[in-house]
Amino acid sequence: LSSLDPAEKLPVAIQPPPPGAARKVATAVPAATLRAFHQSLMQTPADFTVHPRLQRVRQRSVNALDTMHEPTIDWSNAEQLALASILAEGTPIRLTGEDVLRGTFSHRHAVLFDAQTGKTYTPLHHLPEARAAFEIHNSPLTEAATIGFEYGYNIERPERLVMWEAQYGDFVNTAQAILDEFVVSGFAKWEQTPSLVLLLPHGYEGQGPDHASGRPERFLQLAAEVNMRVANPTTAAQYFHLLRRQALLLTTDPLPLIVLTPKSLLRHPLAMSSLQDLAEGKWQPVIDDADAAQKPDAIRRLILCSGKIYVDLVTS
Repeated sequence: LSSLDPAEKLPVAIQPPPPGAARKVATAVPAATLRAFHQSLMQTPADFTVHPRLQRVRQRSVNALDTMHEPTIDWSNAEQLALASILAEGTPIRLTGEDVLRGTFSHRHAVLFDAQTGKTYTPLHHLPEARAAFEIHNSPLTEAATIGFEYGYNIERPERLVMWEAQYGDFVNTAQAILDEFVVSGFAKWEQTPSLVLLLPHGYEGQGPDHASGRPERFLQLAAEVNMRVANPTTAAQYFHLLRRQALLLTTDPLPLIVLTPKSLLRHPLAMSSLQDLAEGKWQPVIDDADAAQKPDAIRRLILCSGKIYVDLVTS
């Protein structure tokens, strides 16, 4: 861009974002709206048989939004509510990955299978408030080819929220050339504006050496100027606001988003959020330690951390 004549007007696609665009975007959704989404997502057709084991899992989420202040919304609930709200605002969503229909660790269940007939039912396809299309597909274990395709799809359809989820975040290293050559440098080299979201379940959780390379530093080493967003959310609400912010910035400040989604926090009580956090909150760059804030004079050491590290520290 520096070689352009200063008087030359940039194409709309590569106009610089307004100052503070990401900070100013409002991602909260009214509680009544979220409750309506949740009610719709929990419904299935009268002639549809949900597997009894899965039905018990779903039943635990039925009352997740009944209270305003109790932390009862887990990672999966927050994600489904975020996707529902994005569809209701008119932004199409494409979600692919190596086990996305049920979720890498059986947490999402975006597509239900009739236990007797095998017929499928996708709750987000039947959301009354939706004003845009939702598509979801399992992808093969060929990360370089698949992420390359999703990158190309994202460039051709920049108005869509395009997301890909790894089975384990470690597997993304197979696509390192695609990441280096396209995802993190497409704008600098070709003035493309990728906004591809990569959901990478974090490593270091006892699954052995082959599942210990889903590392934030892999992407932080690729960060240059403002070429992508890298996040390791600590709570379900943070994940909710992060996805909504990404969707709301598709046309004003598009950037690739790398989300490390630690599998041990998917249902962890300390990672749960309240309805108030979703309905009145926003993305927080820093979350204060509520207990420590009550006794500031006793603080002798400040530790900055994110995601699972915080949970490990407060529970150790």
